[in-house]
Amino acid sequence: MLDRAKSHFRELQEITMHTDTRDCLAHATRQAESYDDYFLVDVDAHVTETSFWPEIISTIDNDVIRQMGESALARPGGSGTALLNMSPGINYQNVYGRIPHQQGLLERVESSGDHPFTQLARRAMDALGLDYQIVFPTPMLLLGMHPQDDVEVALAGAYNKWLIERILPQDDRLKGLVYLPFNTPEACVEQVQRYAQLSSIIGFTICSTRNKPVHHNSYMRLYSLIEEVGKPLTFHSGFNWNDPSFQQLNRFISMHALSFVHYSLIHMTNWIINGLPERFPKLKLMWIESGLAWIPFLMQRLDHEYQMRSCEAPMLKRLPSEYMREMYYTTQPLERTNLKLLEATLDSFNAETQLLYASDWPHWDFDTPGSITTLPFLSEQAKRNILGLNAARLFNLEVGRRRPKPRDVLASRPAVS
Repeated sequence: MLDRAKSHFRELQEITMHTDTRDCLAHATRQAESYDDYFLVDVDAHVTETSFWPEIISTIDNDVIRQMGESALARPGGSGTALLNMSPGINYQNVYGRIPHQQGLLERVESSGDHPFTQLARRAMDALGLDYQIVFPTPMLLLGMHPQDDVEVALAGAYNKWLIERILPQDDRLKGLVYLPFNTPEACVEQVQRYAQLSSIIGFTICSTRNKPVHHNSYMRLYSLIEEVGKPLTFHSGFNWNDPSFQQLNRFISMHALSFVHYSLIHMTNWIINGLPERFPKLKLMWIESGLAWIPFLMQRLDHEYQMRSCEAPMLKRLPSEYMREMYYTTQPLERTNLKLLEATLDSFNAETQLLYASDWPHWDFDTPGSITTLPFLSEQAKRNILGLNAARLFNLEVGRRRPKPRDVLASRPAVS
């Protein structure tokens, strides 16, 4: 037999909740070498805020609600979801344990370094090859369905304070959007006024899983204020199996496929038909985590109806689809099963200027930047725009490399021979 030089390689162990983020994303890091000269912004990544729930609960301003939360945490076995309205017993995001990192990132971090989440986020940014990453909460995405509006207000304020005071100052590659407790319009205004001028805050977000009509008069002051500030307003979608329509569905896959799109369809329709693009023409709007396939569907449906019943949308001066083409969208989850349909979808809303890359890390259906660079029909400039330059323009981010080289990230991991 021929003698073979001894090769050195790393043998990865089974991925668990304790696996290092850089090992989970090792293949993505190798892919990053092919787009190493791109400017990359991830506009949708997540913190599992309940992993740090005692810290967040402790910052609640309302004394009574804070005591309620701290009391629940102090009980034997402690409630890691104190005050929240989520249903962990029917949460199947981790595909029955097959995708363990979805349940939590429990890897070891430096005890004397930055906050554990900052360290985890930095590992993900380095491994994916990102210059900036925008952070959203996770269980709190469902707070719009909480039966107690004052609890949403309290938790929104606490999360915003925790993110802005403890997390964002530790790494200027991390940026945040203020969570708006949309069920209480006056509280949203207060949060915008408190944080709008911070450079680490680049916009505001409404968690879409809720039944509040976005065109209600009680929100007009909020929209006017955000338009004046000049930072974008985003709608981050989510799911809700408790919706009576979705209770007909007997599998998580069915509910998940429809629910994330459902709320974007409703809020977008109300926004356009009630003339808000005309009333707030300088307000920049972005729709997050609904995929893209719904966009041409809604364009066609609304245009068709409007041309026959324009009297019911008297404030509009153009077709609904024309307003939609001026809004912004995020890639994740990118529907790639039919590239011809995907190409037509991207063309329908001018993706080269209106689409922004999102990973959705660390969720089970996350997308790497390679999901964009490997699309054969996109021009080189379109890829660069989608992966970072559109975000820089929308969020006023400084363009320039802030990440380490992929080879250095890979080399930093211990080798096993």
